Amino acid sequence: MGGSVEAVTVGAENGFSKKRALSPVAAEELPEEIPFDSLKTVLPALVGEAKEDVVVEQTKNFVLGKNVHGTCLEITEPGLDDEETGDRDAYMAGILSRYRKTLVEKTKYHLGYPYNLDFDYGALSQLQHFSINNLGDPFIESNYGVHSRQFEVGVLDWFARLWEIEKEDYWGYITNCGTEGNLHGILVGREVFPDGILYASKDSHYSVFKAARMYRMESVKIDTLLSGEIDCADFERKLSERKDKPAILNVNIGTTVKGAVDDLDLVLKTLEKVGYTEDRFYIHVDGALFGLMMPFVKKAPKVTFKKAIGSVSVSGHKFVGCPMPCGIQITRMRHINCLSQNVEYLASRDATIMGSRNGHAPLFLWYTLNRKGYRGFQKEVQRCLRNAHYLKERLREANIGVLLNELSSTVVFERPLDEAFILKWQLACQGKIAHAIVMPSVTVEKLDDFVEELIAVRKRAFPDGNVVVPCIVEEVGPENCACSVHRDTVSSPKDE
Repeated sequence: MGGSVEAVTVGAENGFSKKRALSPVAAEELPEEIPFDSLKTVLPALVGEAKEDVVVEQTKNFVLGKNVHGTCLEITEPGLDDEETGDRDAYMAGILSRYRKTLVEKTKYHLGYPYNLDFDYGALSQLQHFSINNLGDPFIESNYGVHSRQFEVGVLDWFARLWEIEKEDYWGYITNCGTEGNLHGILVGREVFPDGILYASKDSHYSVFKAARMYRMESVKIDTLLSGEIDCADFERKLSERKDKPAILNVNIGTTVKGAVDDLDLVLKTLEKVGYTEDRFYIHVDGALFGLMMPFVKKAPKVTFKKAIGSVSVSGHKFVGCPMPCGIQITRMRHINCLSQNVEYLASRDATIMGSRNGHAPLFLWYTLNRKGYRGFQKEVQRCLRNAHYLKERLREANIGVLLNELSSTVVFERPLDEAFILKWQLACQGKIAHAIVMPSVTVEKLDDFVEELIAVRKRAFPDGNVVVPCIVEEVGPENCACSVHRDTVSSPKDE
């Protein structure tokens, strides 16, 4: 592969190599934003001993069928004299100004969802006056001339190099979101194997099982390990029971809640063990968040088209930092003919999920990839992983149960008792756990503010000073649970 990427090393203990370089140009040394020693000596525990364990059940039930318009900003008809007085423009300007203040405030406390909010695309403002539509095949000129396909193809070629597939061997497009990438990858798999069964771990993104419903596919949920990674022993059992039919498999490079990375090599070995040859299975790799981070982490399993995968998708509005939802989807050229058809009035071929596609998204992606490049992403990945370890140790020192998978920047911890705190920090919760995702825009100062406020909120919930720590052993394991029963099994930073 031309211009190959050399990964950085994540230390088994607490170190991150700064000396491995991206070929052919050496990456500059990283700034010491966080001393490595601080990962071992953070702050002393600030909460007392718990007298008993508590189980927190805070699952919300949502009922469809009744629309609530309490937050609706109504459209009002302009008056006859609005055009002359300018009152309408002044009214709308005031609304938008207040909305901007809301966005600024919400962005300060954004921690639970995987969006990189650190970007500046002022140079692209000159293009916002155009209706740019990339309808049709990115590689075929259509009748519609206001497009950005030349930028789109440049972005796709960049990702093709990253995932080691030659230009003539791949096909892809820029999607409107990560879900569309999953829908497309699984659809290609279904078209290649019309009678195939979809296999996906229970920790897979909800869009995977949405695809199964949309395409009326038989689907099988696979159990997961405590980390959230697919349980290949269970996969082998369920695959063996249905080995008369082809397999369409979703592999996760960073699960939604725990940030777990499925072992692609072990998945391939399992398929081979059960008797599946490459002409009887199709693998779609959902790398929504970590699919772009993982190539720069040496210990991570490698995603490459040199292995027997069919497609890969990532989100463009997550780690990359595009201001609108978008994604990148790449599959093998030999598969796409199963899906595509000519559209005469476009003078192009259609092989995408959507018809019209956002032509501005490729511009933003092209711009940031050019500014950062492989070396820039290398630095950001290191900083995110370092800061995630910092957050984990701060939570541990505060006697809060916490899980951080080795190859992830998703920090899982016990769900806060205060719903207002959850709403303020926009935390993603599931049952008894919540998570914070450390992105390039998340600073150490923000993490400090978050932990200190979390500690204060927890203390307020127990005014007598006897903090009751919930047991989350089933979610994170005994070594990561901080309740009174399992606290002694949690290794302290000094022991690591």
